[in-house]
Amino acid sequence: MPDPTRDAALDLLARAAYSLSAADSRLRGRATRTPGALSLTHARALRVLADQGPLPIGRLATATETTGAATTQLVNGLATAGYVTRERPADDKRSVLVALTDAGRRRHHERQAGLAQALDAALAHHDTAALDAATDVLRQLAAIYDQL
Repeated sequence: MPDPTRDAALDLLARAAYSLSAADSRLRGRATRTPGALSLTHARALRVLADQGPLPIGRLATATETTGAATTQLVNGLATAGYVTRERPADDKRSVLVALTDAGRRRHHERQAGLAQALDAALAHHDTAALDAATDVLRQLAAIYDQL
């Protein structure tokens, strides 16, 4: 049986998801125009490298949920900013390991601290159960987007 209240809530959720996508696009634009700005993809790459250590491009691509070509461009930008280095392992001259620099690690920690502060301030009125539900909804939206 149709539920107009639920339908309206799902419509609002879809509109909020579009707004989130648009905000991500604006952030990516700022990251290309503003020195020091990081897109979500840049921040995700720094976080993965901070958590896992140096990685080959292919594994970094998988961990950041991007393509190999996109990750190569991403690494180029991060290397230009001084946040990562590319190194060839002595035992495998065909592969390239991407590693955080000290500047990259500092930028990652700054970004994480700023994000944590912003989330805490903006979502202070939500309890842990609501935050867990929001996390589940965002993961479900990601799965839906992958199916579209």
